[in-house]
Amino acid sequence: MIASAPRSFDYDPPTDPWLDVLHEDETIIVLNKPSGLLSVAGKQPGLEDCLMARAENKWPGARLIHRLDKDTSGVFIIGRHHRAQRHISRQFESRRTTKHYVARVDGLVMEDQGTIDLPLATDPANRPMQHVDRLQGRPAITHWQVLDREANATRLLLRPETGRSHQLRVHMRELGHTILGDNFYADDRVLAMAGRLQLHALGLTVRHPDGGTPMTFFTPQPF
Repeated sequence: MIASAPRSFDYDPPTDPWLDVLHEDETIIVLNKPSGLLSVAGKQPGLEDCLMARAENKWPGARLIHRLDKDTSGVFIIGRHHRAQRHISRQFESRRTTKHYVARVDGLVMEDQGTIDLPLATDPANRPMQHVDRLQGRPAITHWQVLDREANATRLLLRPETGRSHQLRVHMRELGHTILGDNFYADDRVLAMAGRLQLHALGLTVRHPDGGTPMTFFTPQPF
């Protein structure tokens, strides 16, 4: 499927709450990132406010581990120091984390569950958008399960094995059910069906850098 060019946007990041802390200890911080806030600062002027800048101001030395798209909300984990960053980053790289997302997508998904295994690469004509590239793309795997069927939409539980940029957004489009409110991949009709991207990082399980105890962090879906 050919993607349209990304739509422009005005950056107006939410400020209340400034930081929504789910967990804090001497090694890690877990936040609930709101939709509309960048994970890291953008390159253009006016895009300096972001979740990491706010975290670094409150916790000097905070280290980035992963990212969520600006319009995706949910569980976001940060290292308090380099050792924590490295420990959890390796868990992401080796697929030893468990990630669950919830999404509302266009139309009725008839099957109850399935797996999408389609490699992804940057679309050079429409950066930062991604597309399926079976020859040069990086492996991307998403498991999905229907949670609820609405009149003209379906609520899905998504479990990505990999963490490619825009993976869930592109995989849902390739499934034939674009995520509602997606200003990158939805057509005008599907974009208008929701006031925000209907994608939320529901839960994350990692092993704590101090001792290796599995810990699961959860934040309820906001839509």
